[in-house]
Amino acid sequence: MSYRPYQQIIRRKSRQIMVGKVPVGGDAPITVQTMTNTPTEDVEATVAQIRRAEIVGVDIVRVSCPTPESTAALKEIVHEVNVPIVADIHFHYKRAIEAAEAGAACLRINPGNIGSKDRVKEVVKAARDHGCSIRIGVNAGSLERHLLEKYGEPNPEALVESALWHAAHLQELDFHEFKISVKASDVFLAVAAYQQLAEVCDHPLHIGITEAGGKRAGTVKSSIGLGSLLWAGIGDTLRVSLSAEPEEEVHVGWDILKSLGLRHRGVKIISCPSCARQGFNVIETVATLEERLAHIETPLTLSIIGCVVNGPGEALMTDIGVTGGGNGRHMVYSAGKQDHTVHGQSMVEHIVELVEKKAAQLQAEEAARKAAEAEKAAAE
Repeated sequence: MSYRPYQQIIRRKSRQIMVGKVPVGGDAPITVQTMTNTPTEDVEATVAQIRRAEIVGVDIVRVSCPTPESTAALKEIVHEVNVPIVADIHFHYKRAIEAAEAGAACLRINPGNIGSKDRVKEVVKAARDHGCSIRIGVNAGSLERHLLEKYGEPNPEALVESALWHAAHLQELDFHEFKISVKASDVFLAVAAYQQLAEVCDHPLHIGITEAGGKRAGTVKSSIGLGSLLWAGIGDTLRVSLSAEPEEEVHVGWDILKSLGLRHRGVKIISCPSCARQGFNVIETVATLEERLAHIETPLTLSIIGCVVNGPGEALMTDIGVTGGGNGRHMVYSAGKQDHTVHGQSMVEHIVELVEKKAAQLQAEEAARKAAEAEKAAAE
């Protein structure tokens, strides 16, 4: 059973590139990215941070490479993690070449900052030789001087012109394995720039609201901006930029995608805001369940509703549901139907057990389905 969105989003058609083994664009799932904030030279700390992000579902991780020491460390890092690494390069073209040689899956560059066309050519050669893709990263806070003089200030037209100008540098070298971002901290500016860019090219787009803020405000700001773009079908990979730990960015990114029905991973909890009618402490229960069920990757839905006003209706659309009842006993639903009651004191443990059992069942069914398909294909 799945909780289906009322409206299905039609995604913009884009070219597909590869970031390591992860496809970006085309009909590939929208990927979730984050960025490390440890010193890259500290291999142990950086690897540990990437692994925490992997646990919560990150697809791609960006790592800063501003020094020769950092690109040397990158070679160790890429061998210790399970996701492709994007090397963040800002000015020195040699760092991009070193990162490509070290095993980066993608180079995040601004070709205008790299320098002469000969240097851009060397970076592109390194990317081609080592199977790297490239992200052209345009930011409202670091637009080229000639564009600021032309437009007077950062605006959507300036961001798009910058992006296409840089893209032309790569296309002149017959290099097409790149994606583009046109980020701004202003939601309206970023959304307008991405909308305009989406209309004039078919390159995959990395979307984000840069420097969005702290955990709460940044989540709201990113959800408004990224949600607007994704709803319009724009975006092939995303990063939620928060002044918070990388795994928090991943959580929010996944929640945005799940809310729009664009991708599913783990337990989706549908819960009420709680009120005086609640039969148990909904806020505390949901917070505990989010933590206890974070390890589950299999997509399934769980409704936690404090009373019978909306509980039965929500339970009709979820795999497992709980509705608050009287005398400390609450109704448990399975596949939308009343199944049994549970006492409040043991409710959380009971729900965790039910969800883990259901996830294992769904995982086994999916494995059996894939095995049957493979067997059928082999027979044909």
